[in-house]
Amino acid sequence: MSYLTKNKYVIIGALLGGLSGYLYYHFIGCSSGTCAITSKPLNSSVYGAIVGGLLFSYIPNDKTKK
Repeated sequence: MSYLTKNKYVIIGALLGGLSGYLYYHFIGCSSGTCAITSKPLNSSVYGAIVGGLLFSYIPNDKTKK
């Protein structure tokens, strides 16, 4: 349980990124099928989850001492 509380921002970012990656595939996507990331929903969701997790990992924890 401490892992979840310690990395809550990364997990939230990964979930939001995965959702936004899937929405990007669904609404914009790649109609020809030759795009590496947006040709399949799994690819765009995983890519979005990675980017979201990385972006949200820069949010400092509440318990970080200054």
